[in-house]
Amino acid sequence: MASSSGASSGSTAMLRNSSSEEGPQQIMDLRKRKRMLSNRESARRSRMRKQKHLDDLTGQLRQLARENNEILTRMNVISQLYMNIEAENSILRAQMAELTHRLDSLNEIIEYANFSDGLFEPEDAVASVSATSHQIGDGFFMNPWNNANSHVNQPIMDMVMY
Repeated sequence: MASSSGASSGSTAMLRNSSSEEGPQQIMDLRKRKRMLSNRESARRSRMRKQKHLDDLTGQLRQLARENNEILTRMNVISQLYMNIEAENSILRAQMAELTHRLDSLNEIIEYANFSDGLFEPEDAVASVSATSHQIGDGFFMNPWNNANSHVNQPIMDMVMY
């Protein structure tokens, strides 16, 4: 009987050993499963953060592309306006040069008419001017712009350049 009690105490010890071994093994398995679940949840949150970041960047890209297109459109409009103004400015410069040339020519004619030495004798000039003053008005040589019939005042025609 001693042996049977020894055998039964041995099997009880064996049960205790196996149950005590299963306890820590189960605890380790439970910890391992918790860690796996935690890792899966962490990976899921990480994927969600990455997706949100990607969505934010995609939205930002669309917004920047829209702004870029608006800037390009404004730049094209401004460039066109600049070219139009530059063309108009070029026309105005050419007109100014032509008018300056005409004015210089007219001033030379006036200067020549007022200060020519060989055309009139001093007495003849006074008599000629006073004799013709009733026809062409006083101060003909001093203010030639008043005489519309004068060959000195030729009409200045508008220049139109396209």
